[in-house]
Amino acid sequence: MITVHHLNNSRSQRVLWLLEELGIDYRVERYERDAKTMLAPASLKNVHPLGKSPVISDGERVVAETGAIIEYLVDRHGSGRLAPAAGSDARLRYSYWLHYAEGSLMPLMVMTLIFNRIVPGSPMLIRPIAAGIVKAVHRQFLGPNTRLHLDYVESELGRSTWFAGEDFTAADVQMSFPLEAAASRAGGIDEYPRIAAFLERIHARPAYQRALQKGGPYELLR
Repeated sequence: MITVHHLNNSRSQRVLWLLEELGIDYRVERYERDAKTMLAPASLKNVHPLGKSPVISDGERVVAETGAIIEYLVDRHGSGRLAPAAGSDARLRYSYWLHYAEGSLMPLMVMTLIFNRIVPGSPMLIRPIAAGIVKAVHRQFLGPNTRLHLDYVESELGRSTWFAGEDFTAADVQMSFPLEAAASRAGGIDEYPRIAAFLERIHARPAYQRALQKGGPYELLR
């Protein structure tokens, strides 16, 4: 039996969704973020030394990192589902988006989250200075790079219904979290109708809805 060590409001929601899409039996071990720091509890270190989620247990195996978990579940339990045929052009696109999500797009979302917290968390005396630094970082780096990547994703979704082609794959599961994060940030995705349509499609999937029921309330950190 696969156990998903599930942290609330986290990337592990994608793992629940993938398992629902694959129809695999699993159990959920829940962990709650600290209400003040929003960090994962120390008890997660009993599962994996980094103490982060997502992480799964499959018998004696412990697998961490969303991309590695997705590849493991699709390869070991997918029976050929949710991944294009090996050697095909679609498989290359699939692999690209599977790694792009966390390697290129998500770091921008994390940096935005961190910088948005600097001013409220700063002592009152230095808040004007902190605000100036944050504004400059947004103007010179985060804003332009986020637009660059969202423009790119929007364009790529014009090529096909899903990221790897006309068939839904695990790459779409992987891309969901950074795009949901982008939609929740200031500015959102109002200028990106294809990204908005992609999110509407995934949110309407029965397996996505079942995963929400299993995982509990799901609200991205802002």
